Amino acid sequence: MENRGKAATKAKNKYNAANYDSLRIVVPKGRKADVDAYAKHRGESVNGLVNNFLREALGMTEEEWKKTSDDAGEA
Repeated sequence: MENRGKAATKAKNKYNAANYDSLRIVVPKGRKADVDAYAKHRGESVNGLVNNFLREALGMTEEEWKKTSDDAGEA
């Protein structure tokens, strides 16, 4: 059963690498708790909160945001 868990993790990592980019966000010491609390207050994860802020700042609809650069015909 241990191998199945490793295989599932490998498959998930492969999928994520092919379908997502990753960003690292740095905030001042002690502000992470503030961000966590704000996201929770809005009923969102921190990742969802950041994605929504970025999508809105870029003036995109949810559908546009979810498209990859390849889907949108961009390089």
